[in-house]
Amino acid sequence: MIDIMTRNMNRYVICITGASGAGLGFRVLKEMIKGHEVHLVVSTQAFDILRHESGIEISGATPEEVCQKALGYTGPGELHCWDNRDLSAPIASGSFEVAGTLVVPCSMKSLAGIAAGYADNLTGRAADVAIKEGRPLLLAPREMPFSAIHLENMLKLARLGVVIAPPVPALYHQPKSIDELYDFLAGKVLDAMGIKHDLFTRWGATGTF
Repeated sequence: MIDIMTRNMNRYVICITGASGAGLGFRVLKEMIKGHEVHLVVSTQAFDILRHESGIEISGATPEEVCQKALGYTGPGELHCWDNRDLSAPIASGSFEVAGTLVVPCSMKSLAGIAAGYADNLTGRAADVAIKEGRPLLLAPREMPFSAIHLENMLKLARLGVVIAPPVPALYHQPKSIDELYDFLAGKVLDAMGIKHDLFTRWGATGTF
């Protein structure tokens, strides 16, 4: 395994695939671009889901326009957007050092491809690079119920050290909106990657839980 201290500790890859909850990926991204260099990949299917679930029209948009429409992003921070078909992007190479890679949400198709090492797009390749280079990789598989095939794929990856983080909300913080649920889930994803945030009130933090 590569010593994590030898890597670029401020650079991350976030991939948003075609599963329900694409907005969660953008919520994680919105928090991470506050202080990190982020390389973003959004699948074609995620565009359609984001439009359906969030009302954001991004058909035919460039990756940069996607960021602007989904986040209202104009800076500051370092955000680099890549086409999911672009296997020549820097993040497709193991020599391009990153502190971690996240696939949020992760469709069952993407999960299967990653588990099989079938890197036919940039998301799959970025995940494959993380595994082969011994770098942190988190997948947020979005499906319910899980089939035995889904569970076997997750188990296979978990045994390789991949963090499997299904977006399962807690209710002890008494969320009042979808945004508050997204904040909690995004915070748990960031916790799993060791990234500081203040997206939700932690158990016992106020003495009321």
